[in-house]
Amino acid sequence: MMSNITIRVEHLSKQYAIGTAKCRHYTLRDQLTGGLKALLRRNGQPRRSDNTIWALKDVSFEVTEGEVVGIIGRNGAGKSTVLKILSRITKPTSGYARICGRVGSLLEVGTGFHSELTGRENIYLNGAILGMRRAEIDRKFDEIVAFAETEKFIDTPVKRYSSGMYVRLAFAVAAHLEPEILIVDEVLAVGDTQFQKKCLGKLQDVSTGRGRTVLFVSHNMDAIRRLCSRCLLLEHGQLIAYGNTASIVTQYLSSDSYKAQPHEWIDVSHAGRTGTGEARFVAVQYSSVNEAMAFQPYSEGPLEFSVAIMSDSPRSISSMAVVLHDLSGTKLVNADTLFLDRIIDLRKGLNLVRLRIKKLYLNQGIYRLALWLANSTSARSARGVYDYVESACEIEVMNLDSQGHGLNPNSAVTCHFELVDVTYEAVGAGIAPSWQEEASLG
Repeated sequence: MMSNITIRVEHLSKQYAIGTAKCRHYTLRDQLTGGLKALLRRNGQPRRSDNTIWALKDVSFEVTEGEVVGIIGRNGAGKSTVLKILSRITKPTSGYARICGRVGSLLEVGTGFHSELTGRENIYLNGAILGMRRAEIDRKFDEIVAFAETEKFIDTPVKRYSSGMYVRLAFAVAAHLEPEILIVDEVLAVGDTQFQKKCLGKLQDVSTGRGRTVLFVSHNMDAIRRLCSRCLLLEHGQLIAYGNTASIVTQYLSSDSYKAQPHEWIDVSHAGRTGTGEARFVAVQYSSVNEAMAFQPYSEGPLEFSVAIMSDSPRSISSMAVVLHDLSGTKLVNADTLFLDRIIDLRKGLNLVRLRIKKLYLNQGIYRLALWLANSTSARSARGVYDYVESACEIEVMNLDSQGHGLNPNSAVTCHFELVDVTYEAVGAGIAPSWQEEASLG
């Protein structure tokens, strides 16, 4: 029914100018001179079409009351632009969005917070922005502080908060001050694992228990699949698909996927990713170290990975992981050096790290490889996540026994693994040229 629709987006488009800066004219003479120059430029040469970019192009969709809708896509697909328009931070170039209800947004750490105000003052400020009465905020205040776990620092200016404290309080305010529509961007990625689970549980409660609408942008496909009933897939500013979450996630993960061969160096320097990029994966290869199997991975066999990491400066890494997902996005294997309590020291430039899974408890099938790189503060700060490549390549696991080995791939599994070595020299002729050249320049 029409009355049940809380968000209606019709032919939404957003265009940005790139490579140009507006000149400020302080006097009448400056303004006249600037206007004349602009006129001469227009008459002398046509406006170049490459000076603009469409962040969104003709996007239409509807969201009903109480629905949790995920928005997924690679970096630059237009996800954040959609949320900024719905949050009234920016205006669309064309089209429109109709929203029925009060909107609470969490688009980055501490959205709407004033750094000089205390946590207590910011709670009341955000409530006032949402149009709430003081009595409503008073009623929710203790619950917000308890959820954020910031009781000791509630009267401290938030500029002195760590990023983890900042995002805990920001999410608690956005989720507890009862907006009819809650908009959440990837910001939850800076929280630790326990807090992320807490937030996801709160989002489920907000939607199913209280009938509020949630728009959720994330690169975490596990969270998308658990939370969202429907999903939008954006690509280059256009809506590619909108429907059942399982099918949309599968379509997204399958796009541009590449099935790698053993001992083949896979160039991931341009793969979809998040993180600061101060240290980043540029290539990866794998092998079962079993010549009889043509080095192909197999159930209950070893699997060794070599990853090439480019670092802007010397740094210590406490968390480097190779992660295997099934094609629906479920995480099955997570070999993270954090569990080894082993620090990886990276030099400036190219670094090579080898990691070996001793026994691969997976059934025969196709699996997707993801790569993770962070320092010891990654659980508390967005600055700590250097690189996360969500889909480096696909790997086929063979089976020596026709009866089948390993565990059900729909169940989470553990593995024993070791960090083999870390080296800093070039790896030879098999390197992908694009990042081999970058390595020589670094």
